[in-house]
Amino acid sequence: MSTAHPDLHAFGLTPAVTALAAVHPSHMRLGRVVRSDRGMAFVATGETLVAARPSTRLIKSADDGALPVVGDWVLLGGDESEPLVEVVLERMTAIMRRDPGRSARVQVLAANVDTVLVTHPLADAPNLSRIERELALVWDSGAQPVVVLTKADLSSDAGAARAAVEGVAPGADVHVTSTVDHDGIDELQEYLVGGGTIALIGPSGSGKSTLVNALAGEDIRATRDVRLSDGRGRHTTVSRELIPLPGGGLVIDTPGLRAVGMWDSAEGLAQAFSDIEEFAADCRFRDCRHEDEPGCAVRDAVERGDLPSRRLTSFRELQAEIAHVNAEIDVRSRQEKKREDKVQARAIKNYYKQGHGHR
Repeated sequence: MSTAHPDLHAFGLTPAVTALAAVHPSHMRLGRVVRSDRGMAFVATGETLVAARPSTRLIKSADDGALPVVGDWVLLGGDESEPLVEVVLERMTAIMRRDPGRSARVQVLAANVDTVLVTHPLADAPNLSRIERELALVWDSGAQPVVVLTKADLSSDAGAARAAVEGVAPGADVHVTSTVDHDGIDELQEYLVGGGTIALIGPSGSGKSTLVNALAGEDIRATRDVRLSDGRGRHTTVSRELIPLPGGGLVIDTPGLRAVGMWDSAEGLAQAFSDIEEFAADCRFRDCRHEDEPGCAVRDAVERGDLPSRRLTSFRELQAEIAHVNAEIDVRSRQEKKREDKVQARAIKNYYKQGHGHR
């Protein structure tokens, strides 16, 4: 694999990606997925944009969630008339949620993202529970979360809203923005320095596409007028797309997320609730569930007023959801193993029926 891909630097090419590609056959073309839709990956190779399908070999061998998604670095094979994605290179980060349409399946929202902007509008009071949930997913992805409170011009007390969010976002920066007044946009530009990739997630109507336009300094994403009655725009982004910005860096805009189902996100949960983890270090029992065990330092913190009871309730709910997902994954794994065993047993039975294995 050639180490020279000058045109791909605009799409975030790094020496680490080049090294990952170099171990594969040199005839394959390196590219980055800028959009995926209905099983088709649209791949920027530097000189052109290629529409490619995953190869049959990749489809058969890929684990759950391992087929190409926006942000992935891939290697293309096949020919010009039918290019194929042969390899998905190892992901540096991956934002994953439980697939809302299938039990015990993962949906990868985006890959190889450096910073995730968790967006929430300030037309209403911040939904702290949702923000905690999204922060857990982002921490688990390996990317750095940043909370962006949008539409500050519609808030009656943006300062109080920011303080409330900072209380549930340990380790994450919190910014208040308004694209109407252009407040806070310059601060967000800092996350693009060095050609980084940022992704925006959040509910529909949180102003993600408008924010992308503000970061780009031009209208590159379609938006619709905000309803004056409640400050909400109609849903405009229908696909996840990687967009190189004129000033450098890349952004992935995503459709609004209705469901933010937890996946196997125990590590992300620990980081999102690092305040609880710190109190838990002083619990009498290492496996304390912070319910009715004696010597629970977390419950003591709630009683003293050092930890909001709402925060502990949210932690328990997400912890229970993750445990349920893990149980479903175990059941699915056993079912798949049982199906594989049946297929193998039938193959062996047919083998002997045909007279093989006899002297």
